[in-house]
Amino acid sequence: MARSEAARTALLDAAERLFVQAGISQVSDRKVAEAAGNTNHSAVGYYFGGREGLLRALLTRHLSVLEEPRRVMFERSDSLLDDVRALVVPVTDTLAGLPRPTWRARFVSQAMHHPAATGLLHGMAAQAPTATLVIRSVVTRLDHLPRDIVRGRATLMTHIVMSACADMEELAERDGRPPRWHAAGDFLSDSIAGMLAAPVSRRPEPPGEGGGDEERPSRPGGDAPPA
Repeated sequence: MARSEAARTALLDAAERLFVQAGISQVSDRKVAEAAGNTNHSAVGYYFGGREGLLRALLTRHLSVLEEPRRVMFERSDSLLDDVRALVVPVTDTLAGLPRPTWRARFVSQAMHHPAATGLLHGMAAQAPTATLVIRSVVTRLDHLPRDIVRGRATLMTHIVMSACADMEELAERDGRPPRWHAAGDFLSDSIAGMLAAPVSRRPEPPGEGGGDEERPSRPGGDAPPA
C-alpha cells in the first residue's frame, strides 16, 4: 500500500472509531489526525478537504464494498426474499470480515441520524446502483400493496439492519464474544421479507389528525441508499 494511501486509511479508521466513541460532532479533525498517528494536524484537510470530505469518504468506503456482492446476489434473485438477502447479507458478511472490534455499523447508524452525514448519504445513490435496482424489484414484487407503504417499509429496512448490526457491535465489544454475523444476516433477511409483505392495516383518522394523508406514511431516512 502506498504511503499516502496508508495514511488516508489510518485517518478513516481513526475517524470511524472516534465518531462512534464520542459522536461525529464532538471529534475535531485534529483529534482524528492524532489518533491516526499523523503529525500533520491538518491531515484531514490535506487528504479529504475537510470534515465533509472525510464523512463522504467514510460513507463511500462502506457503500462501495457492498456493491459487487450485491450485484452478484441480485443477478441470481428470483424472489422477494432473495432481493432482501441481496441487500442485507453483503452488510453482515462485510462486518464479519473486518478486524475486531468493528466500528462500521455503529458509525453508519450514527451517520443516518447526523444532519451533515445524512445530507451526504441522500446524494450518494450513484455509489449504490445495485441497491437502487433491488429496491425497484422489491416494489414491483409487492405491487399488490400501496406503493407508498412499500417504499416506506423499504426505507425502514435500512434502519432496522444498521440498528441491529450496531447493537451487535456494541454487545460484542462489551462482552468480548464474536458476533454471529452470518446468522444475523439470515435472521434479518427473513424478518424483513416478512415485514415487507405484511398486510396493511387501516384505521380511520381522528378528526383533525392526518390531514387526508392516509396514503402517505412517513418515510424515515428519506431516499438514502440502503446501507
